[in-house]
Amino acid sequence: MGALSSRMPWHGAGRAPEEPDAPGEEEEAVEAAVAAIEGGEEESEEAVPTTSQVSHKRKIGPGGSLAKGPGGKRAKDSSGSVYEALFLRGEESDVQIRALGEEWNLHKVYLCQSGYFASMFSGAWRETTMNTIELQMPDENIDREALHEALGSLYRNPVLIPPSRVVAILATASMLQLDELIQQCSEIMKETVSAQTVCSYYYSADSYGLQNIRAMCLQWLLDNLMTQRSEELLREVSLDLMKELIASSELLVMEVEMDVYVMLKKWAFLQLQPTWRGPHRALLPDADSWFARSRRESEGAPFLETEQGRGFVPVFRHLRLAYVICDLPSARTIDQDALIPAAWLTPVYKEQWLALLRAEQARELGPMDVFVSDLQGNSMRCGGQLRRDEQCSWQWAGLNFVWDLVVCYANRRILFRRSALNKPSGLGVSLLWQRKVAFRLRLASLDRAGRAVFRKDTEYQMLSLRKDQELEVVNLENQDVVFPIYVACNFLYLPGEGHCPE
Repeated sequence: MGALSSRMPWHGAGRAPEEPDAPGEEEEAVEAAVAAIEGGEEESEEAVPTTSQVSHKRKIGPGGSLAKGPGGKRAKDSSGSVYEALFLRGEESDVQIRALGEEWNLHKVYLCQSGYFASMFSGAWRETTMNTIELQMPDENIDREALHEALGSLYRNPVLIPPSRVVAILATASMLQLDELIQQCSEIMKETVSAQTVCSYYYSADSYGLQNIRAMCLQWLLDNLMTQRSEELLREVSLDLMKELIASSELLVMEVEMDVYVMLKKWAFLQLQPTWRGPHRALLPDADSWFARSRRESEGAPFLETEQGRGFVPVFRHLRLAYVICDLPSARTIDQDALIPAAWLTPVYKEQWLALLRAEQARELGPMDVFVSDLQGNSMRCGGQLRRDEQCSWQWAGLNFVWDLVVCYANRRILFRRSALNKPSGLGVSLLWQRKVAFRLRLASLDRAGRAVFRKDTEYQMLSLRKDQELEVVNLENQDVVFPIYVACNFLYLPGEGHCPE
């Protein structure tokens, strides 16, 4: 096994920085009043608020005064008494917040825990001295209920957030710059990602700068997009997101690259016909019928050259066509569907034919100088599933182009093996005494929600096997493995692909 060279590093909207605290005169007056109350002064009559002074009663009820907690923050209430008195009933309010057709009678000392309100009340804004604030909601994800919960979070701990409300509350917390609430939303998203939530979590994490949640959702989709086989999930995947998924070598492909094309065909149909409902088995036939009708109406023009199809071009461009057309049934399907323009396919067929000639007549063994960038962007993606811990073996269609590689699982080991001597599989090139291929093998076990509970990755390696030779690729002995296990492989075997682009 030879060395693999790399000349490119691995590549794996935040909020604007908050303004520094600068308490204004009104805030200082509030702090002085609270300090006097905490010092044991007698209860005084309520004074008329002005732009420079606000007074408070000494006691609000069972929760006590507007107490200050550690670190200069308002002490939040866990019993509910302060929350009910100050937030729900608005006792001792010194500012009214109006938004979304509702009004909240609140307190600046509590609101200033929010970076949004702290800047508003301490800077040279006209709202600094106003007793009524009209809020405009710039984000359609923010609704009245989410705003109520976000404002209420300033008065109590903890805040209960159901997964169905986390996006709306995250949007509100991001606008108000409530870091604790944003962190709580982040934790809930980590715990509840699933086929029903992953896309909405991904889009909101991308919008509100939660890069760790975005990466988590992207990995979930790479693991599950082709294993869940969910029509609802396909409907929710946007064009930009699908482009990112299809371009990735991390995509867990079940069977071979042709299955990526089939999945894209279903996805495009659902994007164009979002009201389609039917059994899973009817999706592909209905998609084929729709595309055939579209082809007749466009007088035989390839779908991706039609007005409806041009929007999908950036996604289909990331199909690895060299590995789609490498067996006869797949090539026939591509030709019959006529989704892909001939101008895309002709150079791919030419390169495949020349690669075959080089292998058979020039006796090329395979890629010689391989770079990580080539493997990430050009490798063949294929996969399978080990349902139980029992011996099995299989081959992937398309690898016959280069050699007769068999994948074997036995005794918690995964082996690569060449077929027995004089029993070639596929083209005559498999009879060559030696072939070279760059590969990576990945294993993953997913729970019912699609989250990985086990992973193992061999990293990229160069493989060179002679006839009847075998190689142990993965050893799972003494490892806590959960079945079923998905086995995903990336192969780079075309001789011309191992060269760094100009």
